[in-house]
Amino acid sequence: MKEFHAEDVFHDRTHEVPLLEDIVLNPDHVAEYLRKHPDFFIDYENLLPDLALPHHTGEHAISLVERQVSVLRARNRDVRSRLNRLLEVARDNDRLFQKTQKLVLAVLEQRTADDIVTAVESSLRDDYQVDCCRLLLLKVEGQQEAQEQIGPLLANRQPLCGHLRPQETAYLFAHASQPVRSAAVVVITRPHAAIDEQPLAVLAIGSFDADHYQAGMGTLFLSYIAEVLSRTLARCDAGTH
Repeated sequence: MKEFHAEDVFHDRTHEVPLLEDIVLNPDHVAEYLRKHPDFFIDYENLLPDLALPHHTGEHAISLVERQVSVLRARNRDVRSRLNRLLEVARDNDRLFQKTQKLVLAVLEQRTADDIVTAVESSLRDDYQVDCCRLLLLKVEGQQEAQEQIGPLLANRQPLCGHLRPQETAYLFAHASQPVRSAAVVVITRPHAAIDEQPLAVLAIGSFDADHYQAGMGTLFLSYIAEVLSRTLARCDAGTH
């Protein structure tokens, strides 16, 4: 018969609870637990003084709370910076809207196409402070020359920003006081015009700065002005026939 000893009963390893020092903690498990229990240090705030994170310079150590405050302050500065940029964009858009409203009202008051040209160019120079501009009416007698000089521009019915060909720049800004190095151009057509229909005019805005107008820039307000000119010039053209 097998002998039983007291130590065999009290030291049965099949039921032994592992000691804490025998448990290997996985950092990922700890991180996941803290992520799921963000209030952990509220109940165990006595642990905070013992926690420290190495400073990014490696020369000092700061407490977890200090590190959290530092991170929050950095995020706060970033949010404030983004908000300031958004506010500045909003203010710029508000100023642009007011200028555009003034231009549109001036255009609506005109009775002839030539008067519209004068009103548009004056507003762009005085209110928008552009370096140079031109609203070119494409009258019947000048359409052939326009096709020869700026044909590719006339074929593009979407607003265009960037660098023009030398021939196009010379034709549109012949009277500029300095060389035009970048431009924004939009072709004015009748409302709902067919793709092959002759346009009514070309609005060209030039800059002496090569980087002022760049491909991919927003053209919302330029498109809006083009829509207004489309209707007012079509009305004037109909009145001459």
